[in-house]
Amino acid sequence: MTATNGTARIAVVGMGIGRPNGAALSRNPRGQVVALCDLVEERMKAFAADLPGEVTFYTDYKKMCEADDIDAVFVGTPNQWHVPIALEAVRNGKHVMVTKPLADSEAAARQLVTEAEAAGVVNMMSLSTRFGDSCQYLGNLARGDYFGELYYARARSVRRNGIPAWNLGFIQQGGGAFRDMGVHVLDAVWWILGLPKPIAVLGAAGAKFGPRGRGYWNRTRPPKETYEKYAADDYAGGFITFENGLGLQVESFWASHQPDEFQIELFGTEAGATLSPLRLFRTDDEGISEDIGVNLPPGKYKEAWDAIAAHFIECILDGVTCKAPLRHGLIVQQMMEGLLKSAETGREVQLDV
Repeated sequence: MTATNGTARIAVVGMGIGRPNGAALSRNPRGQVVALCDLVEERMKAFAADLPGEVTFYTDYKKMCEADDIDAVFVGTPNQWHVPIALEAVRNGKHVMVTKPLADSEAAARQLVTEAEAAGVVNMMSLSTRFGDSCQYLGNLARGDYFGELYYARARSVRRNGIPAWNLGFIQQGGGAFRDMGVHVLDAVWWILGLPKPIAVLGAAGAKFGPRGRGYWNRTRPPKETYEKYAADDYAGGFITFENGLGLQVESFWASHQPDEFQIELFGTEAGATLSPLRLFRTDDEGISEDIGVNLPPGKYKEAWDAIAAHFIECILDGVTCKAPLRHGLIVQQMMEGLLKSAETGREVQLDV
């Protein structure tokens, strides 16, 4: 699929996370959102009001993917629909970008990656934490050997009350806290660490709040007919080991009796760091410890959504190699599914990446 007149014509599926992604794609001078797809037309109308130009509405993603005036598709639906929609796009020669996580299972993720790569289309993950300014800053430092050897890391996403129930896909099989929020910190820290090959994972997971109707977003108790359908984790954590000897502790909680936190901690032979707040830690040759607060100047990095949109469009129009391909999403999926399987079996899971 070749874009027309130097402009990437993009369809956005899902009016939740699709809105910030779609807005950024539309803001880019070489991007144009030409179609929206959702089951509820009113949601499309509300978003279309903020977009320039004519926008076509679809409630059937298959018909949308057949349209000749669409070059690329952004998939922003609940997890269970990522692969069916993205596969339809790929099979119609469309470039595709998928929100996190790539899929609701490793098998589905692997099928999509196989077909997308075989089709030769641009295929990309939309990862707002990886493309955020603080993460990019730490990743660039790591690639410049500022930390020396990174040998250990911790990453966690903790909510006190944050179970999303506005779509049952979040809380049913294939959803859950780890695939929803844990994926952010897992992908981001894995990228900062240089994308090492994971070899094994040991995990624990369960649901202590959701099935009881507690811990939901804004402390609002949903109807019983909603929370009695709960069939996913509301917490998960574990330890991942990598081929280079590096160890990673990762945790995700949708609900807990703990304060909200979103954090990555890096341990290196020459320096360490935290993501939030952005800080660096070193000890010089004279034994003087340095704790360095970092304030990134405005404009040093693009806002995450704009950075994602710009990279997707340059991959389509300029043939730039994608820095966040769906294959990265597959490897992250393998780590997540391995942790959840380990929690279910009570045994360490070996990863075949």
